[in-house]
Amino acid sequence: MIAREKIRNVAIVAHVDHGKTTLVDFMLRQAGVFRANEQVVERVMDSNDLEREKGITILAKNTAVTWNGVKINIVDTPGHADFGGEVERALRLVDGVLLLVDAAEGPLPQTRFVLSKALAMGLPSVLVVNKIDRQDARAKEVLDLVYSLYIDLGANEHQIDFPVIYTIAREGRAAHTVADAMHAESLKPLFDAILTHIPPPPRPEREALQMLVDNLDYDDYVGRLAIGRISSGVAHEGDAIAVMREEGKIVPAKIVRLYAYDGLKRVEVKDAGPGEIVCIAGAEEIGIGDTFSDPAFPVALPRISVEEPTMSMIFKVNDGPFAGKEGKYVTSRNIRERLYREAYKNVSIRVEDTETPDSFKVVGRGELQLAVIVENMRREGYEVTVSNPEPILKTLDGETHEPMELLVCDVPDDAVGAITNNLGPRKGRMVDMQPLGSGRTRLQFRVPARGLIGFRGEFLTLTRGEGIMSSQFDGYEPWQGRIEKRKTGAIVSDRVGEVVAYACFYGQERGALFVKPGDPVYTGMIVGEHSHENDLDFNICKEKKLTNIRAAGRDDNILLTPPREMSLEKALEWIAEDELVEVTPQSIRLRKKFLDPTTRYKLERDRKRGSASPVSA
Repeated sequence: MIAREKIRNVAIVAHVDHGKTTLVDFMLRQAGVFRANEQVVERVMDSNDLEREKGITILAKNTAVTWNGVKINIVDTPGHADFGGEVERALRLVDGVLLLVDAAEGPLPQTRFVLSKALAMGLPSVLVVNKIDRQDARAKEVLDLVYSLYIDLGANEHQIDFPVIYTIAREGRAAHTVADAMHAESLKPLFDAILTHIPPPPRPEREALQMLVDNLDYDDYVGRLAIGRISSGVAHEGDAIAVMREEGKIVPAKIVRLYAYDGLKRVEVKDAGPGEIVCIAGAEEIGIGDTFSDPAFPVALPRISVEEPTMSMIFKVNDGPFAGKEGKYVTSRNIRERLYREAYKNVSIRVEDTETPDSFKVVGRGELQLAVIVENMRREGYEVTVSNPEPILKTLDGETHEPMELLVCDVPDDAVGAITNNLGPRKGRMVDMQPLGSGRTRLQFRVPARGLIGFRGEFLTLTRGEGIMSSQFDGYEPWQGRIEKRKTGAIVSDRVGEVVAYACFYGQERGALFVKPGDPVYTGMIVGEHSHENDLDFNICKEKKLTNIRAAGRDDNILLTPPREMSLEKALEWIAEDELVEVTPQSIRLRKKFLDPTTRYKLERDRKRGSASPVSA
């Protein structure tokens, strides 16, 4: 068992893409976790396939290194606002944070979010100014902005007295000044700052065992694993424990296996004391926020709470003509079990049954978080259709209110007008504008959450890929009125069959196609984006009529434009209220909610007669 004074628990928090996972890579290397000749992939902590593909951290993860005889438990956290629930859980495990800030971009909305949570919990911090080798780095100005942020968030004298370390994470360099960091040989100043400024776990107030379950995992050999930090007492392998569940329910269990972290591995230990982050196997009936306690003195710790979700999405059984052809799990029972299993492990989402047995409402923080759930299900063999993400509305004083987001955009100066014009129809209001120098400007807007659906792709186009945008939940405001989803209609297949090149040649004159010759289609499936605002029913399977007469110029030279590739995120952004995305392990198809064209015509006629209320919008 490691003495409490020889433990440091620290979380690395920052805005997305400021270099957290890369920094952890080099901390592991320099602390001797890997052999000298061991081949190690970059961003070793991003072990999930989706994390590697997207280049972002989705799940908070634990690792541990030893430096000068002190064990440092490191928690790598997500930087995207949609995964704020992971950040809040991670902060319950630690006694201090490494706040990582980009030397050029400075503190951004998620920096404010994670820092406010850390300060509210009274956690001390070490500031790490990363990427000082960037050409547009402005380390001194960024340091001033960070101090201003601490003051804005009400930091006390102890919290604002933090050490500053300058780093180049991708090269494993750190120092107390910018000049020294450019030529430093290791991260030693960073490790030393953690040991001196981050305190050991607090002395326990009681002797009986207490541990809050912060995360869940599963092992094929020992079953469900509960991950958390021991607050008091000592956990021994083989001990009987009491699981304190919701509403005062107590379930008896036993510590069958006890694991601690060593590098990237879980190592079996016989006992663990206060301050240690451990995994315990043996309790099957358990959820995040439960407390492991001594059966003789069962006392629960405060449960974990996260920010309110702001977006919802309907998951339905795939009822299209191609249902069951590509997926392994296709029934409502399969989908329901999978969604409730996700909610069981992820405290920041909720799953609700709807009036129809084949539909389920999933409530989460944002469209990216919901898209990750859909993508994981697809890769696991599920078939499902999902709706357009919608905001969660509240009724306050008899009036409908909707969630608002604080949107921060760092853009080239020549893109300011285009961004402002684009956010106007989305009900965005500019609240701040600051020149950053080097031809860049920072804009801040208050926008309804639904106004940002589909904006990310447009933003990258308007800024030619040079813009940075992020958003943070910013309260509720009265309903802002109808926001048009998109200004174009859909090209909809009017029959079942295979796409024909001849039909594509004439179809591409009407708009951008999403399909290519040979693709199977069905009635009501969306095959392209119409260049006008109305939907167009189109025969994408039409073949050229053959005659026995040939003449010069009679045969057209068919030249096809490559179809527009629709990824899952693009599809969710693109669809309107009357459309769905059909997701299978092999395909992503867009379709109308009602496949029959006559039904769609009647509903569209009724919609135009109705008003643009929150319900109809």
